[in-house]
Amino acid sequence: MSDVEKKILKIYDGSRPVVEDLFETSNVNQLAWTLVVILAGLLFWFTVALSNAENQRHALRTNACADRIFKGEVDKSCLVHVHSREHWYQHVWYALTHVRPSESDL
Repeated sequence: MSDVEKKILKIYDGSRPVVEDLFETSNVNQLAWTLVVILAGLLFWFTVALSNAENQRHALRTNACADRIFKGEVDKSCLVHVHSREHWYQHVWYALTHVRPSESDL
């Protein structure tokens, strides 16, 4: 092989694919990211459920859903649509900071 041929082969040597890098490998741990997504979904679901439960508890506590026809009863269709506080995060904050019932609730 002549020097000219060696120079030409050396020039084109970098354009050859590297066999070790032909198949893509990922450095991301798929299981960890799957768990993160699942736990984030569960956290969202628990937040929505907690907000809904506290909304209904506060509506019952303040008699916001008292039945107008039968005194002392609760209008259950009202409990589905009631907004006893202005924002959902107020329900979540109250539920997270008041874990035990107060003396007036007992």
